[in-house]
Amino acid sequence: MSQLSRLARRMWHQLEPIHAVLYFSPEGFDEAARLGYDVQSRWPSYFAYRTAPLGPAGAHLATAAYYSFSPGMIAEHVPAIWDTASPEQVLQARSRAVDRTYRTLLGDRVATSEMKEAAELARRVAESVSVAGRPFAGANLDLPWSDEPHVALWQATTVLREHRGDGHLAALQAAGLDGCEALVSFAAIGAAPMANFAGRGWSEQEWREAQERLAARGLVDADGQATGQGRALRDQVERMTDELAAGPWRELGEARADRLAQLCSPALGAVFGAGLLPMASTLGIATVKAPG
Repeated sequence: MSQLSRLARRMWHQLEPIHAVLYFSPEGFDEAARLGYDVQSRWPSYFAYRTAPLGPAGAHLATAAYYSFSPGMIAEHVPAIWDTASPEQVLQARSRAVDRTYRTLLGDRVATSEMKEAAELARRVAESVSVAGRPFAGANLDLPWSDEPHVALWQATTVLREHRGDGHLAALQAAGLDGCEALVSFAAIGAAPMANFAGRGWSEQEWREAQERLAARGLVDADGQATGQGRALRDQVERMTDELAAGPWRELGEARADRLAQLCSPALGAVFGAGLLPMASTLGIATVKAPG
């Protein structure tokens, strides 16, 4: 792994929670409820907030962009989410939710010079991404930038998160892993418990059939645990993901990336301290430890 790829992975650990908190915050659910979404489950607001930059996407486009969610689950929400609110209305609510979430988490610290510097550095990285083959990153990069530094910081982390995520899907495809197989192989290496993926909508039969396909390739054993070959393939996926995510960090360089991480530390600590993120992430990164 190159130094730049390692930097990309390290910054992902630093920035991912800053982005992800929207999908779990009370303010995020409140704004979604004001639009008319059912917030008893987190999925209607999740699909609305995350899909809205793509415009009034249909089920096929959403399935292509999300990849590891069951097409059946996607079809339950998309395009029905646009019957409740338009993508433009959702994006406005999303910005309000981010603003409110970070004002709750950080209070007066949203208006510091450090927050402004963090937003400027993060935006510089985000605007340097290559959007080729990266629909989620490109769609978010097309949105206007907020004048509020804390909202602009969230926007930048979102572009970077989606840039990495789009690249990750390319790595999964290169490894010959379909959407369900991607989750089964990830659970097989112990990165996250199988139960954590129940929300992705795959049936027990679909999960079992994916496991059987992986076993036929020698990637999992009879108990569904990863073989040496299976672990090697997942390592290959992660290496390729890091390599594909590395480009934007060349623009910033390691010293300024370290500065960005330092500037984001209060926001990261506030997210962890609030306990809003799930105890066990499906991403394979820690979500409950405060930065040390």
